[in-house]
Amino acid sequence: MSGLSRRGLLRGAVYGAGAAVSASALSGCGSIAGSVRSADEIEYWTLFTGPDGELMKTMTRNVEKRVPGLKVRTTVLDWGPPYYTKLAMASAGGRSPDVAIMHLTRLAGYAPGGLLDPWDLDLLAEFGLKQEDLNETLVKRSLYQGDPYAVPLDTHPFVVFFDRDVMDKAGLLTGDGQLVPFESPEHALELMDKLRRSGGELGPVFGHANDAAMGWRMFWTLFSQTGATFDLTGKRAEIDEDTAVEVVRLMADLTRDSRTMDVQTAIAAFANGRSPMIFSGEWDMATYKAALKDKLGGAPIPTFYDRPAGASDSHALVLPHQDNPDPERRRRAHRFVAELVRSGLTWATAGHIPAYTPAVSSPQYAKLRPQSEYAGAAKQLVLDPPVWFAGSGSDFQTRMCQALDPALGGSSSARSAVRTMVSQINTLLAQPNPA
Repeated sequence: MSGLSRRGLLRGAVYGAGAAVSASALSGCGSIAGSVRSADEIEYWTLFTGPDGELMKTMTRNVEKRVPGLKVRTTVLDWGPPYYTKLAMASAGGRSPDVAIMHLTRLAGYAPGGLLDPWDLDLLAEFGLKQEDLNETLVKRSLYQGDPYAVPLDTHPFVVFFDRDVMDKAGLLTGDGQLVPFESPEHALELMDKLRRSGGELGPVFGHANDAAMGWRMFWTLFSQTGATFDLTGKRAEIDEDTAVEVVRLMADLTRDSRTMDVQTAIAAFANGRSPMIFSGEWDMATYKAALKDKLGGAPIPTFYDRPAGASDSHALVLPHQDNPDPERRRRAHRFVAELVRSGLTWATAGHIPAYTPAVSSPQYAKLRPQSEYAGAAKQLVLDPPVWFAGSGSDFQTRMCQALDPALGGSSSARSAVRTMVSQINTLLAQPNPA
């Protein structure tokens, strides 16, 4: 590929990330992916910080100890548009790392344009990682034109956490400590009113206000449960708008006492007992565990409509494109990734559901609470629509949340929110796939 075509591709990939790239962002990438490589090291880019970052460091060190001669140089970048911008630039500019983390929902914006290289399944199997041992839904989403362009490490779904004591007092737990099933949206609202009367002051929360993702996650969860049409494969969206309006109204009814609550306020309300139930990403599990300890319960998102479904994504491992990859370095990269994914039981301690199914079915995982209680979410996950502009950290999710916020806050109608969502989607569909 010529330098000119690389630059054109790069501009498109950056646009797909929903980021405005400044000169400082461009220069920053060069300082990260240096041209000097050690023959004994593989370069690994991640977006994990905080407890997840420390756990990933531990897992990487453990892999190095198990594999003689393997050395990994890890670079941690800020997640979101900055991360995906730099990853696109590195791949397009011939200065890419050997391995990188990518949200699986972003694959459609990268694989078609040659920014990634496919994995060698035979080589992964040689190192003990077989496709049949990975979450089937994630494996299917990892393919582009039949080739595997991602290896899923986990699924990180939208789930529900709750205070066992308050929920039990309200009669919302079964005899074995599971959530009482919802028979319909109306039944769910009745149960939430019962919860409020039984000491759950705020009822359920999910911290949607002024957030770039939470409102969309809740909408996509509930809409997917209806089975209604949400087709983005054409030039214009085909969406069942009446059903979408119904879903937005339900979202507003569920959180009528927390209409202007942002994510951090919602987390605090759950941790300090003002709310006994929070719809949340499993990545906040450690915070809730520290606050509620053994009182903390977890479950997949309840089924409000006709079918189980919960919004989700996956941290996956990709091979950023290299024009002339060194065969031995690529072999080490496959060995590293195979070992890392098979360390799923360790990764599960952070709350993520391993994509490596033998870890999820192990006796050790069954002892992890509440992780094992919401593990079923991996069987009902729904990822963002497979279009170039969607996915975690994307401008698409931000636009959807901005459209939803006024309706959830009570300042506009659900119909108006849905019309804005559809309009924004059609605007994005009218733009060419930059990759």
